[in-house]
Formats: sequence, structure tokens, C-alpha cells
Amino acid sequence: MFFAILLALMVTMLLVIIRLFAGPTLYDRVLATNSFGTLTVLLIGLLGFLTERPEFLDIAMLYALINFVSTIAILKFFRYRDISRGLVQAPEEEQRNA
Repeated sequence: MFFAILLALMVTMLLVIIRLFAGPTLYDRVLATNSFGTLTVLLIGLLGFLTERPEFLDIAMLYALINFVSTIAILKFFRYRDISRGLVQAPEEEQRNA
């Protein structure tokens, strides 16, 4: 049973890697990267369950958090070409926008 789940995860990861390289747009590639990270979290959780090591779940949660934050940062960078833009407006920008 677990071998079939592991095999399905590996096949899905292979398909996501194919989408990563064949994706026609940038957003397809970012989505494929995020999907690959999510599948990696599932793989780490499955391996932790199979080896009866619950600390793997902590590693999987940390990896999921890093995956989420990096996806948001990448999308923000490609939208504004600056990661810090949009977080806090400078006082001169506030006066121009008023």
C-alpha cells in the first residue's frame, strides 16, 4: 500500500518537473515549483511515517513554511521587481498618493 503511494508521489513529482521545464509562462513555472515543494512535504511526511520517526513531521512543516514564503516572495519580485515594494510606503510616496 505505502509502496503504491510512494510510487504515485514519484510519478507526480516527475510530471511536475516536466511542467517546470515546459511551462510556457513564468506563472506556470512558479506553480510547478510550489507543487513540487508541496509534494516534497508529503514525501517527507510519508517517509517519517514509514520509518516511525515523528521528527520528520517537524521538518516537513518547516519545509512547507519555507515553500509558502518563497513562493510569495518570488511572485512579489516578478510583479514589482523589488521584494520590499508594497510592504511599507515611503513618506514621499504617501504624499504623492494623497
